[in-house]
Amino acid sequence: MNLAVEEKDAIMALLKSQVVPAIGCTEPMAVALCVARASRLLGCRPERISLRLSANILKNAMGVGIPGTGMIGLPIAVALGALIGRPECGLEVLCDCNWRAVEEGRQYMSENRIFIKLEDHDPDKLFIYALCSAGEHTAEACIKSEHTHFVMLRKDGKDVCLDGEGSRPDKAPAHYRGSEGMSVVSGSKADGNGQSCESAHCPWLTMRKVFDFAMDTCTDELRFILEAKRLNEAAAQSGLRENYGHQLGKTMCSPLGRGIMGDSIFSKILSVTSCACDARMAGAMIPVMSNSGSGNQGICATMPVVVFAEENHNTEEELIRALVLSNLTAIYMKQSLGSLSALCGCVVASTGAACGITYLMGGTYEQVCYSVKNMIANLTGMICDGAKPSCALKLTSGVSTAVLSAMLAMQHKYVTSAEGIIDDDVDKSIHNLTAIGSRGMDETDRYVLDIMTHK
Repeated sequence: MNLAVEEKDAIMALLKSQVVPAIGCTEPMAVALCVARASRLLGCRPERISLRLSANILKNAMGVGIPGTGMIGLPIAVALGALIGRPECGLEVLCDCNWRAVEEGRQYMSENRIFIKLEDHDPDKLFIYALCSAGEHTAEACIKSEHTHFVMLRKDGKDVCLDGEGSRPDKAPAHYRGSEGMSVVSGSKADGNGQSCESAHCPWLTMRKVFDFAMDTCTDELRFILEAKRLNEAAAQSGLRENYGHQLGKTMCSPLGRGIMGDSIFSKILSVTSCACDARMAGAMIPVMSNSGSGNQGICATMPVVVFAEENHNTEEELIRALVLSNLTAIYMKQSLGSLSALCGCVVASTGAACGITYLMGGTYEQVCYSVKNMIANLTGMICDGAKPSCALKLTSGVSTAVLSAMLAMQHKYVTSAEGIIDDDVDKSIHNLTAIGSRGMDETDRYVLDIMTHK
């Protein structure tokens, strides 16, 4: 299949918009970003910050470390977003964090200026609304659907253009009014800098187009994906040096781990991936390359492919194409699953890794599709119970399944349509998975949050 120029450009825009650097867990960083944008619009230090957050944002921000702070949870991320946040840096909004800022943030928190409540009006699973006030002045910002997708900015009750050039009251739909009088501005999606990324959505994407794009696009145009290798390798090295989280990666590299698992390609893939996740979930002040708004998904889609390529002595061109295939597969699946869901993101990211590894093994498109079916047949149903250090365990489960799925695919062994939710058509199989994760597990999502908030 030859992709049309317009299709190729749209896929490239999608890939570049969804594979971006991030420091710290994405959900608290997205909240910090929203607060930073509102605080800057206010023009002074907020005296009070009121937040309304969707349940999935709360779930993913409760137990994760905030980079450079030694603390967990939302309050310190909110305080730092208001005090030192740089909204122009997107998900690296807290890149200027230092010990002085942390102490100032602690003091800000102790003054009871931050108020957080569950959003009970907007049904979007990714919803962040921030209201910053000082004296008689207020500033509001709202992120929705994607972690850097600003849909509304208001100052002193007047809508402000997302590019900061003025008001656009005509864009505030009358059907949406929040409990604090907020209106959501409709229009194109925007990244952390307010730039439109409306073109970066491809509902017509298929597995065949994902594969063809990765295989046929000029390598020079795809070379940017190697930055994911550099950043996520550095995170893995940090996780190996320090004692982060549950130290799953270090444990696998210890005499105990090597005695049980040996020094195989398989064990290296698991340990390196786990080390990077250990560091990120514990709040290491290092950037990782995220995928679809998740650093863990970026790690999971990148590191297994990188390690296998090195151990298998693949060429740089093969590595580039495998990384694009892995990351773009995860993005394709995430587009129908949604940015946040009851399904753990490692399911889609490790499915991408399975595709990349299958290609590096010499696999064809048919065999790549086999690996996707094997993954869906195994991992469907893994719940997301928030971002936390134990996410490293889930990533390791996903990545181990990716290797097994690729091995089976190379032997033309795969789960057929006679079994479970698998369909003969690979795209239908993918959409069966994402339908379960996005709609079928809604009640599960509510139970998980209820358990987490009543412990």
